[in-house]
Amino acid sequence: MTQVRSTDAHQSLIFLTGFMGSGKSTIGPILANTLGYEFADIDKLIERNAEKRIVEIFTTDGEERFREIERTVLEQVADHDHMVISLGGGTIANEENFSFIRKHGIIVYLQLSPEEIIQRVRHRSDRPMLKDEEGEMLPPGILEDRITELLSRREPFYARADVIIPADKKRVGITVDEIVRRIRPML
Repeated sequence: MTQVRSTDAHQSLIFLTGFMGSGKSTIGPILANTLGYEFADIDKLIERNAEKRIVEIFTTDGEERFREIERTVLEQVADHDHMVISLGGGTIANEENFSFIRKHGIIVYLQLSPEEIIQRVRHRSDRPMLKDEEGEMLPPGILEDRITELLSRREPFYARADVIIPADKKRVGITVDEIVRRIRPML
């Protein structure tokens, strides 16, 4: 089921949110191109800002420092118009960020089942939230528990998105078309 928040204000920023592996970085540029918008990937901008990969930021500086850089980058991109912004999986998962994002644009949640998330991320080595303290990938059972725990913490924020798009096993083009159809009245 797709949900749309009614709004009188026209928005020019579209924030894609969802769990890691939901397709934000793949769908974002295609959506931006379809709308004639620019595209920004928060994670890539964080890496450029910090001059480190996200995994390194988590390892050397910790999650708190990562979240500070993330917030700075979020504030920078919110100054733009006509942009699709791919958020990190946890960017929206605190009230301050959620309120900021909601105030500045349309939130589109690319929703996946826990099973689909596990299938998509189980072999990804660039996801610090799916590693242990030594930086090693979590074994399958613990990985599933970590994904379930993170998803349960983030889902209350994701569920408040303006538009919710179920993205399990859908072709990218179909997902983009559905997003465009749902957000057009809000633009």
